[in-house]
Amino acid sequence: MLTISVLGCGYLGVTHAAGMAELGHQVIGIDIDPEKIAALADGRVPFFEPGLDELITRNLAEGRLRFSTAYEDAASADVHFICVGTPQRSDTSAADLSHLHAAIEGLAPSLADGCLVVGKSTVPVGTAAHLAEMLRVLAPDREKVAVAWNPEFLREGTAVADTLRPDRLVLGVADTSAEAVLREVYAPLIEAGVPVVVADLPTAEVIKTAANSFMATKISFINAIAEFCDASGADVTVVAEALGRDPRIGEQFLKAGLGFGGGCISKDIRAFRARAHDLGVGHALAFLAEVDAVNLRCRDRVVELLRKQCGGGFSGRRVAVLGAAFKPNTDDIRDSPALYVAELISREGGVAAVYDPRAMGNARRAFPHLTYTTSPLDAARGADAVALLTDWQEFATLDPRVLGKEVKSRNIVDGRHLLNAEEWQQAGWQYVAPGRPALQN
Repeated sequence: MLTISVLGCGYLGVTHAAGMAELGHQVIGIDIDPEKIAALADGRVPFFEPGLDELITRNLAEGRLRFSTAYEDAASADVHFICVGTPQRSDTSAADLSHLHAAIEGLAPSLADGCLVVGKSTVPVGTAAHLAEMLRVLAPDREKVAVAWNPEFLREGTAVADTLRPDRLVLGVADTSAEAVLREVYAPLIEAGVPVVVADLPTAEVIKTAANSFMATKISFINAIAEFCDASGADVTVVAEALGRDPRIGEQFLKAGLGFGGGCISKDIRAFRARAHDLGVGHALAFLAEVDAVNLRCRDRVVELLRKQCGGGFSGRRVAVLGAAFKPNTDDIRDSPALYVAELISREGGVAAVYDPRAMGNARRAFPHLTYTTSPLDAARGADAVALLTDWQEFATLDPRVLGKEVKSRNIVDGRHLLNAEEWQQAGWQYVAPGRPALQN
């Protein structure tokens, strides 16, 4: 087994470090935040991800995993995975690579002869070549440090399974020796039958951004169809069912509603477009601008449905907002569509009464002026409307009759198409969902 360092102990880095330790490697996670490192060394994960606490606790106890703030502690590692964030720049749509550059600058003086530096972060094509050039300048054994790219495909909420049972491994390498090292890193997964795609460095970089862009396009496509259904009287859920049964299309990501959020997809498609423009082929990815625009319109369309249920405006109205995380099974509120809706309700003079099973702490810190509640029933108490905005399973099992006893008016906007419309209508609710005008009373 290998000695591995993981630079950057955010969502990706912590999950990857724990996963590599679970595969039997000796792993050290490096981050410049001492409070984060202290918490992780104590087995406390600073975010919610199902199963990750147990994975970290077990591997800490068995001595395969440790954490540090010192780059020097990673000096003896055979493989260094770079897992720092690449957010959108504040001045353009391009990716901000400053954290990546800082990690390389901090790591380079400690690199040992013959090690492999592997990027996992989502980056613009050409980044690996640039980092290789940085290492040639900064590393003491500059000619003996190799660079590879191994993009991640983690989904928040299922990241542990995605790490230990991935649907594919992409190995972006410049030579067979780097490929051999990565195959050793992932030997248990490869032996278990996980498919391996070997590519050159730029191809590996493009694979990740292309995957996110395709997924975003599919989500925005069905939401564009939902807009058309609202205008034409068709039902988007039936359209999606029929499309999903076509093997050329498939049913995944064909669920209309509030659209995507989180810290990755939106910034990745914007950075992809920016890089295409830099390369002189901006026209090739121009359609991603509309993908982005459709996604953002989803939020405003749900707000408008709620306004109608509240008599044309939110002033003096209370809306139960069910959901704060951008998706279920996480406490991540970055670019949360649910909180976008809650914030607009509040700005227009309404009370947004928010409940989420996991994201309440993060939501309170980011939006302290909103109203926070202890349960769906508490949120619904005296509400003029209910907005279901994150598709937690807890919300799918709500009893419309029980909830109906708490609200002022039985109005609900199902922004995730999670509920049984007929059941809620039979319980006396005015049930509304994007793309289903036939259900609107």
